[in-house]
Amino acid sequence: MIELLRARSLTGVMHGFASRKGGVSTGIHSGLNVGLGSRDDREAVLRNRDLARDALLPGAALVTVRQVHSPDVVTVGGPVAEEARPAADAMVTDRPGLILGILTADCVPVLFADAQAGVIGAAHAGWKGAIGGVTGNTIAAMEALGARREAIACAIGPCIGRASYEVTADFVHRFEADDAGNARFFTPGREGHHQFDIAAYVAARLADAGIRTIEMLDQDTYGQADRFYSYRRSCHRGEADYGRQISMIALRE
Repeated sequence: MIELLRARSLTGVMHGFASRKGGVSTGIHSGLNVGLGSRDDREAVLRNRDLARDALLPGAALVTVRQVHSPDVVTVGGPVAEEARPAADAMVTDRPGLILGILTADCVPVLFADAQAGVIGAAHAGWKGAIGGVTGNTIAAMEALGARREAIACAIGPCIGRASYEVTADFVHRFEADDAGNARFFTPGREGHHQFDIAAYVAARLADAGIRTIEMLDQDTYGQADRFYSYRRSCHRGEADYGRQISMIALRE
């Protein structure tokens, strides 16, 4: 059974943050691994992508990008072949029947919707993309399609939580150099280290950009091994690879 987490802020818009539950992958990838960049069996990954798609909108075209931890956004006007996926970390569209899918395994998935204008977006906000402005660029791309900033609702899906995200002092300094106010997203940890609340940082970037409706699902990917894939957890366990879960949004036809 595929598990799709829903956000109240996106009620009325087809969407879902998929966990790893369900799917056909086995071993360290067991479950609904949709990562084409993983070392999982490709046929299993393709089957999982079909299962995820059909759990949201059966038979629709699932569009993903080749995520590169950038602030770049593409506007999607139709289906995109897997081999033609552009290098970007966010997508927007006003076309019904297309599913925008973002893959994560600790990074922050953000789904956007102006339901009245019929414009949606999806962004992968790792720390590099987040500090680089991927969420702001997604909002601007939605506005180019007719969305109104004040009408856009955003939902932040499962990602690594503060308690699980240890960073170095140099990492903190990078964020404080960008904005001194970013210090509030870090709490002291063991000597020379801090804990980073990346979801709260992304939420603040959205709020600063003028988004009024922001929902955080508050699900820590690292701490729920039976429910979510986690890059950092896999590294700590010495595993050879890791799976990716998918967050999806679509407009009804």
